[in-house]
Amino acid sequence: MSAVLELKKKYTWKDAPDMLTSYLFIVPALVIFLLFGLYPFLQVFWLSVHSWDGISAVKEFVGLQNFIEVIRDQYWWQAMKQAGYIAFLALTFQNALALILALLVDQDIRGGNAFRVIFYLPPVLSGIVVGLIWGWIYDGNYGLLNKVLEVFGQGQFARAWLADPKTALTCVGIIHMWKGFGWGFVILLAGLQGIPRELYEAADVDGAGSWHKFMHVTIPMMIPVFVLVMILTILGTMQIFDIIASTTNGGPGYATEVPVTRILASMLGSSRFGYSCAQAVVFGVILLIISLTQLHLSKKMKQA
Repeated sequence: MSAVLELKKKYTWKDAPDMLTSYLFIVPALVIFLLFGLYPFLQVFWLSVHSWDGISAVKEFVGLQNFIEVIRDQYWWQAMKQAGYIAFLALTFQNALALILALLVDQDIRGGNAFRVIFYLPPVLSGIVVGLIWGWIYDGNYGLLNKVLEVFGQGQFARAWLADPKTALTCVGIIHMWKGFGWGFVILLAGLQGIPRELYEAADVDGAGSWHKFMHVTIPMMIPVFVLVMILTILGTMQIFDIIASTTNGGPGYATEVPVTRILASMLGSSRFGYSCAQAVVFGVILLIISLTQLHLSKKMKQA
């Protein structure tokens, strides 16, 4: 009871100026959040039910018409499918590579700290710069990849890799994986180093081999980390933009278009701001459903 009275006496009208001063320090951050965070977020929802060209003052209310058009838009779903393909490559090959490298570095090998820095360099680089460098590697006339193929007598496979609809999407996916495996490596390595070494020592006492320790100690303890990496991989890959903008810009044709480039094309290319906002809302809902589904499945796996 005395503690409650003491707490009530702690704040009086005499303390109001000091409390007001404290809250004033929050005001700039709050204003920035409201103006550049909450307001644009709400504006997207409002514009998604209107038809607007981005210039005129008139915004015609169309209800759910924009959303119905998104559902029927074959190019939108093609972009979603292509982003899903890149996400599949990242979930499998990129994260597998990140896990293998993390397991190797976790073994206290020589130069482990140097490898940590080297493997994390690609994610730090600008996506535009990475795209331009790989665009030179894939170039059909003087690209490094074609030169290597010619050196090894496989010149018949040389082509303009980013200009061929059959190879452009996979090539973009390879660029994305090269740039993105480093952050997965860092997160997985942190998870591996957080596993108590006593568990491995107990497994050694029981005569468990490396494979059994990996399957029965490492994997169960790493499930929360795997789920985190999977969610970040899907969310990051589905929102890929800078690499595509600096390599193919969605081409050839629509072969490498993804949701973000499709939204941008609707907004700037067709001046359909309301429709592009509807696409953004649908895209956000899809990503939210994917994330919640993964979290639900991870809880089921923990309980199993």
